[in-house]
Amino acid sequence: MIKRVVASILFIISSLGAEFLEPQDAFKTSVKFDNNATIILTLGQDIYAYDDKLKVMIDKNDITKELVWAKPEFHHDTYVHFKEVKIVIPSSTLKKYIDAKKIVFYFQGCSELGICYQPMDVEFTMPTIKHKTIEKIELNESDSISQTLASGNIILILATFFGFGLLLSLTPCIFPMIPILSSIIVSASKSEGGMSASRGFFLSLVYVLSMSIAYTFAGVIAGLFGANLQVALQNPYVLIAFSGVFVALALSMFGYFSIELPQSLQNRINKTTEGREKQGILGVAIMGFFSALIVGPCVAPPLAGALVYIGQSGDALLGGSALFVMSIGMGVPLLLIGLGAGKFMPKPSGWMNRVSQTFGVIMLGVAIWMLERIIPAEVTLVLWSILLIGSAVYMGLFEPIKDNVREEFKIFKVVAVLFFIYGSMLFVGGVNGATNPLKPLHNLFVPSITDSINLASTNSSLFKRVKNIQELDTAIKASKKPIILDFYADWCMSCKELEHNTFSDLRVREEFKNFTLLQADVTANSDEDKALLKRFNLFGPPGIIFWNTDKNEVRAARLIGYKNADEFLDHLKKFF
Repeated sequence: MIKRVVASILFIISSLGAEFLEPQDAFKTSVKFDNNATIILTLGQDIYAYDDKLKVMIDKNDITKELVWAKPEFHHDTYVHFKEVKIVIPSSTLKKYIDAKKIVFYFQGCSELGICYQPMDVEFTMPTIKHKTIEKIELNESDSISQTLASGNIILILATFFGFGLLLSLTPCIFPMIPILSSIIVSASKSEGGMSASRGFFLSLVYVLSMSIAYTFAGVIAGLFGANLQVALQNPYVLIAFSGVFVALALSMFGYFSIELPQSLQNRINKTTEGREKQGILGVAIMGFFSALIVGPCVAPPLAGALVYIGQSGDALLGGSALFVMSIGMGVPLLLIGLGAGKFMPKPSGWMNRVSQTFGVIMLGVAIWMLERIIPAEVTLVLWSILLIGSAVYMGLFEPIKDNVREEFKIFKVVAVLFFIYGSMLFVGGVNGATNPLKPLHNLFVPSITDSINLASTNSSLFKRVKNIQELDTAIKASKKPIILDFYADWCMSCKELEHNTFSDLRVREEFKNFTLLQADVTANSDEDKALLKRFNLFGPPGIIFWNTDKNEVRAARLIGYKNADEFLDHLKKFF
């Protein structure tokens, strides 16, 4: 039971004419049991609670260190909470006390009007039947990862997140960084007259460390303040500018000009014996930092779990360390590429010019890949076609094969022919409104009556768009079926993978008939978009939320990141 303030003190205060809240009005408590247990402390007007006085016990066991709650505010030389405090007891903690009888919550607070209340406690009874079923309830991936962080085992946490990074290195998030790093090593090899294995590894290490710092920095900001730096950098002007940088790098690799620091800055750096080397390291570090933020804004379960933990606990040190280690794991393939490239890179010669030109083409491909987020899909196909056809021409497609030519040049000619054929298909498809590069001639052979189910119209034909929380609530209330809400953005590559590979699958479309399908397009990152993301504690797309027919969210079914058609179908069958 809640202890009340001594009656005599309240009598003296009230006699002085001050209107102070009674303890039961100043501090209102409740508890909610689902996968976890959430204790809610609602504070009255001008009331605050001390952060260091919050304590929870299950029977006689102090579990405070295992709990998660929002970070406090600094007020009157101490840390306090205003308005409301939600304290989450993870299901992993509840499982350890499956036979416990009660939860006791301790707290203390004061009023801004000048009175402090006595320490109080409130007792909640464990709902036996509901609690006994906790072991059967599954958490979604991001919640499970967030609880791993809350466990407090630092060695296990860091090892786990390094493993997550290794797995993420196999996803499309990291692929665009491979040609970027490779082109850096090729350029360095030409300018330095060669490349050793140790030098290649060192340049890769600088790139990966800069990438990791960027991910960590962006993640901590997103977790603490809800401001996703990666999302902010998907602004069209930023993407166009960065695409221009890659075009410039490509032209440099074609030999049109050399990209260097201003001469005045070079002179300052070159005063040291390692001036030239420092220039290269600085450029690699800058490229690694910005590549991580702009090239790969993927939200996967490990990242989402870490951001949820940082946001709920305010522990930026542990959360940031986990993100840093995860980023290092993601960068392992890049380190291996740097080591291998440095070891096997031949001395600069005419052959190296071909290598530079190849990476120049790849740089142009990266520029198109980035612009794909902000330009129409059919325009993207035309750009890819121009790149492939142009490459075929420069590979000597229309030049006759001489009798004494080496055999490998004949293979080179075959590749040029294939580039030209595929590039021509992309051009025809783009002009005719095709959007999928894997099916460029789709519109030419599929009858118009079925156009409504092609990949370009996935969003409009399947999903109803909701622009804000009010529209979402109205749609949920009106639905008589289970509900799926898909968070999408034009700049989200994983979202487009879901659209092209998963939602277009005929088996998935057949299952979709049993659901009300909603979609929130957060491309613009407007205030309404941010509010929708914040409601579900998401830090960016892709994210898929599910509700049952009772209009209750099925939290364990929540999906973060990409799933192929088979995985998605298995997921639906598991929960619905």
